Amino acid sequence: MLKKLSSEITTATFILIISVSHSSCNSNEVHKNSIFEDTSAKPIKQPVVQVDADMAKFARKPFVYDSTKTYIYLTFDDGPDNGTRECFNICKKEGIKSTFFMIGRNVEGKRNKQLATDIRNDYPQTLIANHSYTHTNERYEYFYTHPDMAEKDFYKAQDSLNVPYKIIRLPGNNAWISQKGIKAHKLVKAVCNKLDSAGYNVIGWDVEWRFVRGSSYPVQTPTQFAAEVNYAAKGHSYTPKHIMILTHDRMFRTPNYADSLTKFIRIIKQNPNYVFETVDNYPNLTF
Repeated sequence: MLKKLSSEITTATFILIISVSHSSCNSNEVHKNSIFEDTSAKPIKQPVVQVDADMAKFARKPFVYDSTKTYIYLTFDDGPDNGTRECFNICKKEGIKSTFFMIGRNVEGKRNKQLATDIRNDYPQTLIANHSYTHTNERYEYFYTHPDMAEKDFYKAQDSLNVPYKIIRLPGNNAWISQKGIKAHKLVKAVCNKLDSAGYNVIGWDVEWRFVRGSSYPVQTPTQFAAEVNYAAKGHSYTPKHIMILTHDRMFRTPNYADSLTKFIRIIKQNPNYVFETVDNYPNLTF
C-alpha cells in the first residue's frame, strides 16, 4: 500500500515539474517577445547620414560648356588687400562670377580674415584660390630656386586660407599645370613638378590689366582692356574660347578706379557670347 502511494506521489510530482517547466518556458517566450518588438510589418529605418554642408557646397558637379560661348575668368591677385572688398561688391552687384587668388599671411588680421571668409562662403558666385603664403617675400628667384621651401609655402596658404580646391597661381610667373601638362619657365619648373605630383592645378593668364608701379592704378582704360580681351577671344589664349584675366585688388581701391572695373565688366557683358565663370570650371583641371 505504501509502495503504491509512493509511486503515485512520484508520478504526480513528475507531472507537476513538467507543467511548471512548460509554463516557465512560455513565460520566458512572452518576456522575450516583449523585449524584441516584432518589426516584420514595419519598414526598416536607415541611419541618418550627416552631410557636411561645406563639403556639399564644394562637391564637384559635371560642367557642360556651351560651344557657342566664350568663357571669361576674371581673377584678382594679392588679396585680401585695400580694394578687395570693392572688387567683391562690384562683382556681386553686376551679377558676375569671379575668382580671388589670395595670400595666406594677408588673412592674419581679423578684418581680412572675415573678408576671405565672406568670399569663400559666396561660392559658387565667387571662388577663393591659393596665391602662396608669403608671395615669395618679393624674392622670386630665391623662392623658386628652393622648391621644397616653396612647396611648403603653398601648402601653408592652402590651410590658412581654407582653400576648397587645389588651384594655385604662382606669384610673379605665368605658369600652367593641368591635364594638358606643364607650361612653365625653367625658373619655376621644379616647383611646378612638385605641385603637379601633389595633384595641384596652376593657373596662368592670357591678358593682364596692368598697373602703374608705385600707385598701383590701372594702365589701360576699361575700353582699351576690353579690346585686349576681344583680341584674346579670337584664338589668342592658352585654351581656345576660354580667357583668363589677371588683375589686382588694389588697383580698384578708390572710387574712380572702382568705377573703371564696373565699366569694363559692363562692356564685356554687352557681348551675348561672353560668360563669366569661376576658375574651378576652367577646362582640363584635376580634382
